[in-house]
Amino acid sequence: MEILWILLVLAALTALTVRFVSRRGGGIQLARPGSPDAADPSAYGFALQEELDVRLPGPDQDLLDVLAVVQHTQDWKPAQRLLAETPKEGERRWQRVQAFAGAASLELAQRPGVGGAWLRKWRSEAPKDAGAAQVHAEFLVQQAWRSSAVGRDDFRIILEEARTVCGEAALLAPGDPVPYVTELAVARGLAYPRPEFDQLWAKVMDRAPHHMGAHLAALHYHCEKWHGSRAQADEFATAAAARAPRGSLLSALPLFAVYEHTTDIVLVSDFYRTAVVSRAMEGALHAVHQARADDPVLPLVRHLLVFFLVRGERWAESMDQFVALDGYVGAVPWTVSEDPAATYTLCRALAVAGYKANGGSPATLRRP
Repeated sequence: MEILWILLVLAALTALTVRFVSRRGGGIQLARPGSPDAADPSAYGFALQEELDVRLPGPDQDLLDVLAVVQHTQDWKPAQRLLAETPKEGERRWQRVQAFAGAASLELAQRPGVGGAWLRKWRSEAPKDAGAAQVHAEFLVQQAWRSSAVGRDDFRIILEEARTVCGEAALLAPGDPVPYVTELAVARGLAYPRPEFDQLWAKVMDRAPHHMGAHLAALHYHCEKWHGSRAQADEFATAAAARAPRGSLLSALPLFAVYEHTTDIVLVSDFYRTAVVSRAMEGALHAVHQARADDPVLPLVRHLLVFFLVRGERWAESMDQFVALDGYVGAVPWTVSEDPAATYTLCRALAVAGYKANGGSPATLRRP
């Protein structure tokens, strides 16, 4: 049986190599670096790999400015002011809480025992501040996954503490969905029984029924690799998309469900052109076209959408998405790799090569 699987994998890799290296008649072929036929992403105005921001999925200059000040001075007050000014409605507050927590977690990883001191000071000096509690809870969740592994005692201990801090944060800001969205990740890690998870989800829905971040967190729980199945995840995503109001990016949720159940090596010919994947992509494209240009969730959807468009060889559409999101790579699917910028750059290079091979050029590329 092992031999059979090895042969199947080798066959898939061979097919993939032939597909992208040996296609003729306007397809993609290998070209030597510097060759006139080589596709150059910089010719299309795209950022260099080293210029890509791995911290965020899309632009938020206010957040970046505050992060720079906080990390340079180790003074938490600018972070507190920014969160206090960020409405609890919508997605922006949740994204900023994640960013502050991620920055503190990364600092601690880089400088054990010292990094992220500003968050510890914020929590101790302003114990009744809702923003501090929310960032602390999210920091603990990220620490559990960054420093431990599912099933280990320390993993459970950290998430139990995160659960406690989520409760404290909820009491400090009763109408804010963020503490409950954070607890959805705790529920996944601690394997809440389904009734307990449903009670938590009801609290989220009471406060933010169309919150995309919350739905993405809940989708993980429903996935086959956690506490559900492919069918349960599809049902959850499809139901959310069906009740999404006009302009909501929840219509893209089925594409995230497909991604969560896509294996690294796809043995089905033209998988990315199958009816299931095509429907999910069309739903995401529709959501992107209907969404507000300043919707903070829009970059998250664009990143995953372009991943599928490139694999489906929909070159012109993928280039449209790259134009809209280029410069930032802090989102799935790039963040699951060890080098998000490199993974993104490779996908973008494939899109440029495919676009050029089919008659596209910098002059024909649509820009806003």
